[in-house]
This record gives sequence, C-alpha cells and structure tokens, in this order.
Amino acid sequence: MVNCIVKDWDGKEAGKTELDLRVAREENAQHIVHRALVRQLANARQGTVSTKTRSEVRGGGRKPWRQKGTGRARAGSNRSPLWRGGGVIFGPKPRDYSQKMNRKERRLALRTAFQGRLDDLVVVENFASQLSQPKTKDLLAALARWDVDANQKVLLIVADQDENVWLSARNVQSLRLILATNLNVFDLLNADKVVVTADALEKIKEVYGDD
Repeated sequence: MVNCIVKDWDGKEAGKTELDLRVAREENAQHIVHRALVRQLANARQGTVSTKTRSEVRGGGRKPWRQKGTGRARAGSNRSPLWRGGGVIFGPKPRDYSQKMNRKERRLALRTAFQGRLDDLVVVENFASQLSQPKTKDLLAALARWDVDANQKVLLIVADQDENVWLSARNVQSLRLILATNLNVFDLLNADKVVVTADALEKIKEVYGDD
C-alpha cells in the first residue's frame, strides 16, 4: 500500500490517498508488461498493405521476344519480378496482426504498469470546475504548479469527459488526455509524467481492482 499526496489547483497539499493494486511478481513483471505492450501495438496495425505478384499484374501474356538468336537474355513475360512494372517477390499481403492475451493477464499487466509509474505520478484534485471556459494557458500554469514540465510527455487521466478540460488540453502537443476507463499500457509507458485526478484514481482502483 502506497500513500499518495493529493495536490489542489494551486499546487498545495490537499490530502492523501491510498494506492494498493495487486501487481505481478517482480521476476515476471517485465515480461507480462512487455507482452501486453506488444499485443496493443500489434492490434493497432491495420494489416491492409498489399502488393501484386506476377500472376496478378496486368499484361504479360505474350513472350517479349523469341527464345534464341536475339543476343538478349531469355524472357517469357514482361511481368517478371525482374522487370520494371512486374510483380513483387514475397511482397506483403493483407493479414491479421492481432494477438490474444487472457483478460486477467491484461489487467494484471495494466496494474503493474500503473503501479510502476509511482515515482512519476502526480495526483491532483478534480479541476474541471476551475476551468469555466477553455483556457490552455491556465492548464499549463496549473501543470507548472504541480511541478510538471509541459515540454515533457505528460499523460493526464481524468474520471469523466469535460469539454473545457478537453479543449484546453488538445493544443498542447506533449499532453495526452484520456479517461480512466481507457487506461492502456502504451500511454503509461510512453509518458514522462502521469497526472491523475483523485476521482480518476478511485475509478482506476474500482475498474481495474483485483479480479
């Protein structure tokens, strides 16, 4: 069990909250998180790239020249992979890259990845009410008060979607905003800092708690 300091909008300590998630054993943690990451990246691939083989390329039915007597190399089709405009040898074809992983393993990997970012985790109070209108400048100022460098890759996790928060965050290139229910391994590992609201942290413990 770990106690996390909760900061308010002004960057001052407003209380504490507990984080106690069941994670993988130390000897297996890296392996299971890596598997979950590879699965997520593989499942994001469309697999729609395609090339034509020599049998699929248009034309090539007539022998370009006679077999002997021309002084040139033998050729049976102008759609040979050796020719310009010909087919492709062993080119990519549409395929399914998706990988399977048990639900319990996926959730265990997610909890392990989240708990592993404790050193870079900043817990703040829900600040949606502080933004009466979309204001990127105010959000950046709040990040600075929370000791978060906006030039780094920052993952901001909120409990519920708020239009003012979303509009304020979308112009910050290094800031990624997600809901607690959309937590994923890639975003957790890719961020330099993880900022989570207290409500989002409670939802994470509720949704991704022990199976």
